[in-house]
Amino acid sequence: MKLGIPKESHAGESRVALIPANVARLLKKNVQVLVESNAGSKAGFTDEDYIAAGATVASREQVLSDADVITVVNAKGEQLAELKTSIKPEQIIIGMMDPLAQPKNAQAIAETGATAVALELVPRITRAQSMDILSSMATIAGYKAVLLAAHKAPRLFPMMMTAAGTLKPARAFIMGVGVAGLQACATAKRLGAVVEAYDIRPAAREQIISVGAKPVELDLEAENTETKGGYAAEQSDDFLKRQQQAMANVLAQQDIVITTAAIPGRKAPILITKEMVDGMKSGTIIVDLAAETGGNCELTEVDKEVIYKGVTILGPSNVPGSAANHASQMYGTNIENLLKLIVDNDGVLHLDFDDEIVHDTVVAHKGEVASARLRDLLGLPAQEPTPEAATPEAK
Repeated sequence: MKLGIPKESHAGESRVALIPANVARLLKKNVQVLVESNAGSKAGFTDEDYIAAGATVASREQVLSDADVITVVNAKGEQLAELKTSIKPEQIIIGMMDPLAQPKNAQAIAETGATAVALELVPRITRAQSMDILSSMATIAGYKAVLLAAHKAPRLFPMMMTAAGTLKPARAFIMGVGVAGLQACATAKRLGAVVEAYDIRPAAREQIISVGAKPVELDLEAENTETKGGYAAEQSDDFLKRQQQAMANVLAQQDIVITTAAIPGRKAPILITKEMVDGMKSGTIIVDLAAETGGNCELTEVDKEVIYKGVTILGPSNVPGSAANHASQMYGTNIENLLKLIVDNDGVLHLDFDDEIVHDTVVAHKGEVASARLRDLLGLPAQEPTPEAATPEAK
């Protein structure tokens, strides 16, 4: 089997799907690796690094035409449009496709006859933890969000006792404590801030305490706070309104606010209204990690710095891409572990649709949208039977 690593053409993307260390380990499974020249350069990996690991550096056209499996970071936007004109029916595309918010991405690949594996749909089960790209990228996003806030803040995070007097520590508040939120809590704490956090899920309380933060409790009752996959469940408008009212007093005391609340496939919930910002201190920094899906703050604008009554609101996109080296290392390991599941030691690929991981992540196969969830979102009829396993011949 030939594995292809093209250079990312998605705007602003610095990551690469597999790094040289991944290549070296995959070669042990009799996999040949083709990598486009300079595919990893923005992440700090040279062509020479890939060659030393055993890969063959090739042109983009050769990578896209000769590979049985193509691994990318983004199979959406302009890169998806290009892939659609290049890929062949027997090929498999593995990458991020934003399938729940943009199910037409899977449909576009299905139209080519190729197979698509959407990494965002890796199930949150123990066996799949090493393949969970959402958690990997959220870890980096939470860390970087705190650094962005620290850079913009007009005050330092830690308490300092100096000859010029004592500097009080900054107060940081994290809204939503999934993987990104917990990492933000831990990072802000390490920098010396007084950290508080809030999440609607009762189970989050112990997690907040475990990273050195203080849980904020609003005495609000919510039903169905957590989905089967461990994400925060979408709440009613009435609950969100009561939450916002109770949260206003907490926000008024903060120096740093980081929001991380996201619902897969849905617009991000508004946690901070314009009126709530009115009550915040001048100099407060808000970093909205949900900016790409609409934002948790009503005033957020994607990739812009908004200053409103002295409060600065940052809405960065692709935060993991700003730490491209380590983000690529984590992303590549996630893909490597997925490939080890579906490629045997002879380099032959098998898609076993009885395996929950394969069943959930394959969204296009043999000309059809294979995911029942996406077919429902697209208004397509239920598909029967389950697709047969695909076993491309090794070249």
